[in-house]
Order: sequence, then C-alpha cells, then structure tokens
Amino acid sequence: MRHIAAYLLLQIGGNASPSAGDVKKVLSAVGIEADDDRLEKLISELEGKDINALIAEGSAKLSSVPSGGAVAAAAPSAGGAAPAAAVEEEKKEEKKEEKEESDDDMGFGLFD
Repeated sequence: MRHIAAYLLLQIGGNASPSAGDVKKVLSAVGIEADDDRLEKLISELEGKDINALIAEGSAKLSSVPSGGAVAAAAPSAGGAAPAAAVEEEKKEEKKEEKEESDDDMGFGLFD
C-alpha cells in the first residue's frame, strides 16, 4: 500500500510516469524503506497505463461485489414480531433492575 500511495502522490503532484527512484525518494522522505521487489512489480504493472482509467475500472469491479449491508437490512423484514418481543423483554429487564436497586439501598452502605 505504501508504494501505491507514494506512486499516487507523485501522480497528483504532476509526475505523469513516476519511476522506482521517485517512489523510493518519497518513501525515504518519511522514513519508510521501499521493498525493491514489490516496487519493481508495481512500476512494471502500471507502466504505460492511465491511473485514472485503472481506478475507474477497479471501482466498477468493486461495485458488483455484495456487501454486508443487504443481509442486515433483510433480516428484520423476515421476522416482524421479533422487535416487539425484544421490547417486552427489555421492559421486564428494566423492572427487575429497578427492584434490585431498591433492595440495595437500605439506608446504610457497606463501607460506612
């Protein structure tokens, strides 16, 4: 990720085709050592390609990946009575807690 981030920073800064040396220079400026193998692979994969087109293509691919949001939204619709039962349980628990609290307060404390 650090190599890609440095590459993108160089692109935003106006360097249309950053070299491995450019990326190393950016990383060394913030005290990070570059992994030569990964950096060379990144540079060779991105050579001659438009980074904006690659990002757009990747975004299109990610949009087809299902996320967990749809499953969570479908679960409540499957059991309509479940929320009402949960509310009743919460009320019962609150009543029990109130009763317990009133038993604890008998006018004196444990460490008085």
